[in-house]
Amino acid sequence: MDTLNIGTYAFQSRLIVGTGKYPSMDVMRAAHEASGAEMVTVAIRRINLDDPTGKTMLDYIDRTKLRLLPNTAGCYSAKDAILTAHLARELCETDLIKLEVIGDPDTLHPDSRETLAAAEALIADGFTVLPYIGDDPVVCKQLEELGCAAVMPLAAPIGSGLGVCNPYTIRIIKERAKIPVIVDAGVGTASDAAIAMELGVDALLMNTGIAAAKDSVLMASAMRNAVIAGRQAFLAGRMEKRLYANASSPMRDLISSTGA
Repeated sequence: MDTLNIGTYAFQSRLIVGTGKYPSMDVMRAAHEASGAEMVTVAIRRINLDDPTGKTMLDYIDRTKLRLLPNTAGCYSAKDAILTAHLARELCETDLIKLEVIGDPDTLHPDSRETLAAAEALIADGFTVLPYIGDDPVVCKQLEELGCAAVMPLAAPIGSGLGVCNPYTIRIIKERAKIPVIVDAGVGTASDAAIAMELGVDALLMNTGIAAAKDSVLMASAMRNAVIAGRQAFLAGRMEKRLYANASSPMRDLISSTGA
């Protein structure tokens, strides 16, 4: 079994999905089902606990099939992220946390220093920490050494759909890591997902690529297939690239047309 192990948790799916930007909660729920995902991330600071109907986003997530991965989206300091993580643990009853500490409101790139500080504090407090971070091999290694259960380098800015902008640093991060590497942010379509998985990363997390598609449910299915295909291609080992042609049917040992 090709199992994804994150801390004490095990998953068969290597696709993690989100909950934002869907046209409706019903579409979100259908997309989750089509994705085959086993974990879904939820922005704790965007859950309206004062809804007069008594329903929140959590009521539209099938928790018999999906494990919650609360995140600290919207935090700009380690202090805010740590507080949000504690609220998440109480609300969602999980030690899992996707740590996000944003450093720039325009690009939504993470603040490495604040992320490291928050990760260290949360790990000491018993959280299973999955930090969203830039595609920086040095910072990813530092987060691993602190005790993070995985690292989540971005492929491209959040919501950009640009795909993997720097595959070389992603490969370096993966080659050096002894924990799962989960590409987060920037995947726009199925080919992006397959390319990312072919680099050897352990999983993908995506939201906008599915939620903002014209048909979110169909795109969720496409992403599911792309992640599987990319993983299988990586495990199979691609052929060597060549500058010149290499005949599929070599001329050597061929019988001539005259039978000689």
